[in-house]
Amino acid sequence: MRKKEAKAVNRGIDTTELLLAMEELEKTNGIKKDFLMESIESALVVAYKRNFDCTTENVKVVLDKADGKMHVYQEKNVVEEVADEKTEISLKEANKKDKKFKIGDIVQIELMPKEFGRIAAQTAKQVITQKIREASRDVIFTEFADKKGEIITGLVQKADGGAVILDLGRIEGIMPKKEQIPTERYRVNDKVKTCIISVEKGVKGSTQIIVSRASTEFVRKLFEIEIPEIYEGLIEIKSIAREAGSRSKVAVYSQNPNIDPVGSCVGQKGIRIQNIINELNGEKIDVIEWDEDPSTFIATSLLPAKVLAVDAREDEKFAQVIVPDDQLSLAIGKGGQNAKLAARLLTNNWKIDIKSESQFRKMLEENQENSEDENQEVEAENDENLEEVENNLVSEQEEVKEEKPKRKRTKKADSDTESDDSKKEKKTKKAKETKQSEEKKAKKSDEKKTTKTAKASDEKKASKTAKASDEKKTTKTAKKSEGKKTSKKSDEDAKPKKEKKSGTKTSKKKEE
Repeated sequence: MRKKEAKAVNRGIDTTELLLAMEELEKTNGIKKDFLMESIESALVVAYKRNFDCTTENVKVVLDKADGKMHVYQEKNVVEEVADEKTEISLKEANKKDKKFKIGDIVQIELMPKEFGRIAAQTAKQVITQKIREASRDVIFTEFADKKGEIITGLVQKADGGAVILDLGRIEGIMPKKEQIPTERYRVNDKVKTCIISVEKGVKGSTQIIVSRASTEFVRKLFEIEIPEIYEGLIEIKSIAREAGSRSKVAVYSQNPNIDPVGSCVGQKGIRIQNIINELNGEKIDVIEWDEDPSTFIATSLLPAKVLAVDAREDEKFAQVIVPDDQLSLAIGKGGQNAKLAARLLTNNWKIDIKSESQFRKMLEENQENSEDENQEVEAENDENLEEVENNLVSEQEEVKEEKPKRKRTKKADSDTESDDSKKEKKTKKAKETKQSEEKKAKKSDEKKTTKTAKASDEKKASKTAKASDEKKTTKTAKKSEGKKTSKKSDEDAKPKKEKKSGTKTSKKKEE
């Protein structure tokens, strides 16, 4: 489909002043001219529809970028037979304007812009101003959102002891009480450097910027400005711990062994670090070299105190630090400030327990005493248990001794009765034997049942009695072996004497 423009008979609205205003807005507020022209065109379409009760969507407003003239057109489709005069035009009427039009083309018919009334102009003005405001808000939001975390300078507009309001140029910034340095006092028209920490949109679409001088990011950006090695990436800031207005600790690290990270940050005669201290209103700064080993890093983080030993437990995130007696207060700091900042530098919620050398020795002595007391209690309990075991063994041995003669007596009585019964009643012997066999079977079944229940207790008693009997047997066997040895020696001594006597007898017989 070809889209051709009909010849305009009436002149459009001259908006050269509006065009100049748009150019100024683009320079001052950063709003693009094309965006403003599109918003004006859409606003004029809405105004035309309201004023003339037009419900069709074929109305178009064109704003000339060269001369700023405004034209309102109504677009119609070229057809053979017209069904809707508002959206369609016949081929004959289209050819009257231009003979090149064919069926299916779109004809733009220019409307009389003079027919715009006062209400239409006001509505167009309101829409234009609204679009300009929205565009300026979006531009400001995107501009400061990209500057988040950077340092910006502003003029103090309001300082009444609460939040401080700063003029940042195109927008105002708010510095809450918690983001201010406690030792500083702000006055109207003072120039203040701050760090943008938050950029948000309000309820009505306005941009809200929160700035800070008490955050760790403010210190980080000051180091990047004053120390070029940090800005270039040769030195890396690993962590920062800060109590605004009092003291800050900065851990730095460099992969290049030829670069001293601490010396580069301090500068010649402390010039670099002094500029940062002056900007922070005299806040003390400790620059520390970062180390992978937690024990060495904790020892350096407690500077200016000297550390004797560090016991770091990475699993528990706990460190025991020992310092000389005269360095304890310096290591802890005023209100525990030095220890708190050192723990924050580790960035893993570590806990540091600092003790003096004398306190540590006392703790060791107390632990030794407690361990000795525990050992004595354990030994006493063991002695009591041994006495109980010995008493049980003695009582069991006595019971065993008493049971042995009873068994012998019963055996003898049974043999006598059996001999008498054999002599007197030989005929009834077989019946008794059958009865005894049946009784034995019953006894065996009863013993099996009782042994299952009494195995655990009998095994314990048997083990104890076996130990005692083994000790007695070993003593008896030792005595017997000693007696045999002595008897053997006596026999060996007697043999040579007999041999001597026999030799003397044989010699006498030969002589005879």
